[in-house]
Amino acid sequence: QVQLVESGGGLVQAGGSLRLSCAVSGRTFSSLAMGWSRQAPGKEREFVAAIARSGGSTIYSDSVKGRFTISGDNAKNTMYLQMNSLKPEDTAVYYCAASSTTDWATPRLSAYGYRGQGTQVTVSS
Repeated sequence: QVQLVESGGGLVQAGGSLRLSCAVSGRTFSSLAMGWSRQAPGKEREFVAAIARSGGSTIYSDSVKGRFTISGDNAKNTMYLQMNSLKPEDTAVYYCAASSTTDWATPRLSAYGYRGQGTQVTVSS
């Protein structure tokens, strides 16, 4: 059973940076395709970024491309989301997710069978 625990959220001013972490247990990070999604108040959960199994290819939503970077550390069994140039519209609960059934980075949230509890990111203007 895969367990995911996010951390690193908080309150930051617009233009600032945060790094989210997702600690993986039950499987190795390198054996999973993983991703980040987010959900703002009153909105549906949306795809943010994903990384293929073994840390191969990465993909991003258009809204975060060029500002966010997804990565992983096999030794720490942890995935990261480096968020730079944050905007108020980035305010949301951020979730990490994992898939043991696909090797590829995918924006399809339904492909991820495991999800963490979420961490709040608030960007003030």
